[in-house]
Amino acid sequence: MTVLEPPAGAGFFAAHTVAELAAGLRGGELTPVELVEHALATADRLNPSLNAFVTVDEPGARAAARRAADELAAGEDRGPLHGIPVAVKDLVDTAGLRTTMGSRHFADHVPERDAECVRRLREAGAVVVGKTVTHEFAYGPTGDRSASGPGRNPYRPDAMSGGSSAGSAAAVAAGIVPLAVGTDTGGSVRIPAALCGITGLRPTYDTVPADGVFPLSPSLDSVGPLARTAADCRLMWRVLADGGADETSGELGGELGGEPRIGWVAPETFHPADDAVTGAARALVPGAEDVEVPYARELLSAYRDIQTSEAYSIHAERIATAPELFGEELLARLKTAEQVRGWHYVRAREVQRRATAAVVALFERHDVLAMPTVPITAPTIGARTWHLGETEVDVRAALLSLTSAWGVVGLPALSVPAGTVGGLPVGLQLVGPPRSEELLFRTAERLG
Repeated sequence: MTVLEPPAGAGFFAAHTVAELAAGLRGGELTPVELVEHALATADRLNPSLNAFVTVDEPGARAAARRAADELAAGEDRGPLHGIPVAVKDLVDTAGLRTTMGSRHFADHVPERDAECVRRLREAGAVVVGKTVTHEFAYGPTGDRSASGPGRNPYRPDAMSGGSSAGSAAAVAAGIVPLAVGTDTGGSVRIPAALCGITGLRPTYDTVPADGVFPLSPSLDSVGPLARTAADCRLMWRVLADGGADETSGELGGELGGEPRIGWVAPETFHPADDAVTGAARALVPGAEDVEVPYARELLSAYRDIQTSEAYSIHAERIATAPELFGEELLARLKTAEQVRGWHYVRAREVQRRATAAVVALFERHDVLAMPTVPITAPTIGARTWHLGETEVDVRAALLSLTSAWGVVGLPALSVPAGTVGGLPVGLQLVGPPRSEELLFRTAERLG
């Protein structure tokens, strides 16, 4: 698969896979303490320009690294993530470590317990380095509206890193850490992965527990990994899935003797796209057969009605009692969400039910569907309209346009690098049937 050249000034982890690091730890060439010191030093150097981290936990990371080193020295090996630094989105609870949701409402919030996904990572020996910037309450694909400031793109710091897992993607792309936790409702792992030139997985809905993760839209939210490569992403996914990932699921081939049967979804099915972005993504799947997606436009509408209704229900009391603590843009969006009628939500859930069955049926003929992850490259921070040729498009709608439908139907989707356009990364999105994460990883590794 395609792996992008790291951005200028990238840190130690941009040049090493997790498998290489794990081999170095077990061969004595590296120690967990050395890896954490690389992460802390790079965060200290790059975070002022990227704003990837809200909190860097130097004492906690160093203590966890020493424990990991002692365990390895004593012959206790917890697996491939043992001693590997990771970052966690600031929407996900970490015991004793501030978790702000990117909001002034939770500026001093310190959870007492780890989220289940963090517990699984710690149990696997991973070392939590710190908490990464999220769009305020994860309610935005741009990643540039947060109480802690905008996340910036390592390839061009005046450009968006994408949201809402803005800091997680930037931290991995910049080589501060090799792995990071994100969340994805309509694209919040895949969008920043694409804009920052790394790999990100939205798993099948409800595969990774969301306990201890602040919700945006509970019927759509998923927790997923971000990494430089598909192989690294797979290693983290297996830990997050807690052994629930079936390594043999989603066998490739069908009629094509072991090669994936890939269907190409034209991005215009959902939204106009930059021709150069489409060309870069399509070049990775040259033999793909064109596929029509049923209910495509209805799924976009259903996403908006489900997500906004559920988001408003979560924040209604805060809107009533402390509206001044919301960012101006988010408060306006939540007040708009209040206007979605109950019958709109009910109808959207019915579209979700019918569309899920129709979309899953596409996999009787194809192993995987492919399309660009995002139809444009990273816009400038703060931009809310963008020129696509002669057409002006809404930035938020464009960023979500090719990812949100798959969240509505709960399918796994993987964004992988597809080169650059104008010096900025673009992504190829691979979508599979339920619980076909291993199929997506194997397909990604055959591309390029």
